[in-house]
Amino acid sequence: MKRLLTFCVLGAMALTVMAQSAKLFTPYKTTNLRLPSVPLIVSDPYFSVWSPYDQLTDGTTRHWTNDEKPLEGLLRVDGKTYRWMGADRAILQSIVPMADEEAWEADYSRKSQQPAGWMKPDFAINDNWRRGKAAWGSPDLSFVRTHWSDLNSDLYVRRTIDLKASDLKEDLFMVYSHDDVFELYINGTKVADTGETWVEGVQLHLDAKLKGLLHEGRNVIAAHCHNTTGGAYTDFGLFKNISTSSASIETAKQKSVDVLATNTYYTFICGPVELDVVFTAPMLIDDYDLLSSPINYISYQVRATDGKEHDVQLMIAATPEMALNKVSQPTRSKLVENEWGGQQYVCTGTIDQPILAKKGDGICIDWGYFYIPAINGTVSLGKAADMRERFAATGSTKTMSIYECSTASSMPLLCYVHEFGKTRQAASFMMMGYDEVEDIEYMYKRYKGYWAHGGTVSIFQMFNRMNSQYQNIMQRCRDFDKLIYDDGLAAGNEHYAEILSAAYRHVIAAHKLFQDDQGNLLFFSKENNSNGCVNTVDLTYPEAPLFLCYNPELQKAMMTSIFDYSASGRWTKPFAAHDLGTYPIANGQVYGGDMPLEEAGNMLTLAAQLCKLDGNANYVRKYYGILETWANYLSENGQDPANQLCTDDFAGHWAHNANLSIKAIMGVAAFAEIARMMGFNDTADKYLARAREMGTKWEKDAREGDHYRLAFDRNNTWSQKYNMIWDKLWQTSVFPAGTMERDVKYYLKKQNKYGLPLDIRKDYTKNDWIMWTAAMASDKETFLKFVEPVYKFMDETESRVPTSDWYDTKTGRMVGFKARSVIGGFWMRVLEEKLK
Repeated sequence: MKRLLTFCVLGAMALTVMAQSAKLFTPYKTTNLRLPSVPLIVSDPYFSVWSPYDQLTDGTTRHWTNDEKPLEGLLRVDGKTYRWMGADRAILQSIVPMADEEAWEADYSRKSQQPAGWMKPDFAINDNWRRGKAAWGSPDLSFVRTHWSDLNSDLYVRRTIDLKASDLKEDLFMVYSHDDVFELYINGTKVADTGETWVEGVQLHLDAKLKGLLHEGRNVIAAHCHNTTGGAYTDFGLFKNISTSSASIETAKQKSVDVLATNTYYTFICGPVELDVVFTAPMLIDDYDLLSSPINYISYQVRATDGKEHDVQLMIAATPEMALNKVSQPTRSKLVENEWGGQQYVCTGTIDQPILAKKGDGICIDWGYFYIPAINGTVSLGKAADMRERFAATGSTKTMSIYECSTASSMPLLCYVHEFGKTRQAASFMMMGYDEVEDIEYMYKRYKGYWAHGGTVSIFQMFNRMNSQYQNIMQRCRDFDKLIYDDGLAAGNEHYAEILSAAYRHVIAAHKLFQDDQGNLLFFSKENNSNGCVNTVDLTYPEAPLFLCYNPELQKAMMTSIFDYSASGRWTKPFAAHDLGTYPIANGQVYGGDMPLEEAGNMLTLAAQLCKLDGNANYVRKYYGILETWANYLSENGQDPANQLCTDDFAGHWAHNANLSIKAIMGVAAFAEIARMMGFNDTADKYLARAREMGTKWEKDAREGDHYRLAFDRNNTWSQKYNMIWDKLWQTSVFPAGTMERDVKYYLKKQNKYGLPLDIRKDYTKNDWIMWTAAMASDKETFLKFVEPVYKFMDETESRVPTSDWYDTKTGRMVGFKARSVIGGFWMRVLEEKLK
């Protein structure tokens, strides 16, 4: 009887564990949105890994910059190995080296226009051409030997190479690095045309058709690069694939992918077993330790589909590229143990460790260390081909204690292996983390992320905490996924809920959370794929709805430093600063041009909304004098703006900008709201009356029949007037009744396949502003008419990057910007619902 009772209890426990496991690996809601790039491992602007593919095995996982950050996943079932993550990468050896191996020479010209046929083998060069050594580019960039960095300038290069018949039998790749617009030719035929991007080490596989452009003997490889702005670079070479792996690895069949706020769910078919994988970034918006944690979970479960037991092993691997900005940087990888529980880790980092030495856009971190702990499995380190072959043959890996390398082709694999053994169903998890050592510099002092509590918590302690609290954290993440999805569903529909679910990690991962030595909570964005500025105010403004909905303290954490910058006396202008520096160095504004009405209006408006949410003006009380100065500037200069920089000037700067005027007007109204909460009713009445006076004049000056102009003096124009949303949210009646409704009705006539253009001048748009504009609609049905084209863009765009916020509404192609925090603006409709 006792034995029977024991078996019953054990059986019940097993069923409970299986039920919990099934829940963990089942998304709260399945999603149909095909994201342009899927978040996998995300923490901050540096530790950020995505899959820009429909299938997780279609290619190498990447940083948002498009630099490769390879993650690899294998599952071995009854001796047969399946690849479920990453692609089989070529190991390249140079035939025609690039500048990191050799100071190769070629003919080049800086003349902006070249005769037809300049790229052909028989082209006769003239006096406009000279000899130079690679690479060409900005003098501060690696391996540049011929300087070229002029803005809006062109570079033409003709490189003559000699190939043997044996070379043409190899598996060939052209490899090139460029900044910005780049074209590559083989014997006069164009083989690459990049558009405006800047990428290092692009690999172009030469299939039979492309290889056929080459021949034995003399060949000419030619390149044209146009530098638009910022840095410039050109380098290229020819390589052969020397990969000799004999491992027989099949590709798993991907069954599904679902993306929710903190979790990405995949399911794969691996023969008689299905593999469930969940990538979790525990970015809980009310838990600052987890929000800032540089550690992510990868949970995994195997399930037999035939009811039988199977012998199963899982491998997840990474390379030192996780810790590199340039693949040519020397690295040291090693096995380490720590005193906190004696846990073993495999880790990697650059040998030089240039901590906080680099700043700018489009770069990856090259200081600090990437870690994989042996929690729930074993870790190992070794040559990539050897590790794969051994795992495929035995289900295990061998290891070295230390491994140094200086080329991409010799990089090791850092492996994690879980031995399931014979099983029908089993689950576990592993973790990956990145310790930046020092994360950010703010006003000439260096800080670690919030999670480290001033250096009192080590990366190993954080791993141990996340290990011990795994079940609790995963449940909280699941609950948060439900909150984000359900709020989107209530405010819109399933498509809107899926958009918000897909956007959450994207927004949070564009920030760094830390605390300064005065105890201030600071939450700094990086202006990804724009100019690299840190804590830019015109990112803080469009992204605000997400944080105003779920944690206004984080909104304050973006604004406090801007207020303090003015209060310190270092920023003395009568309007707010644009930024605090170039990420990760935040020592003061670096942007070359001010945005006076833009940033003053942004800060005042957000400050007023924060005070409304708090129910008092305590947050801004000590900044009241600064706010009054800014409000006066808006009152005096905002009715009819001069030719100022603003966030909508992509198609050029226009004076008399009507939407910028609205921002100024609402900034004046915002100050009135703040003054009233501080008990200064006379002041509040004065500024609200001024705002209404300005609003009435605005309506008269901007009106053009059934809509409102882009600029007061430009007939037959229109633009999105998203700044007017605050008049609706606050019910301040700054603008005459019917103004907002009139423009919204007009916008519906102007939509294209993928959304509403920003204004009449171009077909491109900003989808953050579309969501603000959509929230001006008086009903859900009209709101969703603006949302559906944005969903369609995300679902269909050819631009496979973390969602671009600036794209063409007819083609769906990215114009610029990716991985930026501004899509926090997608929550504007949710904010409106919560404020009700």
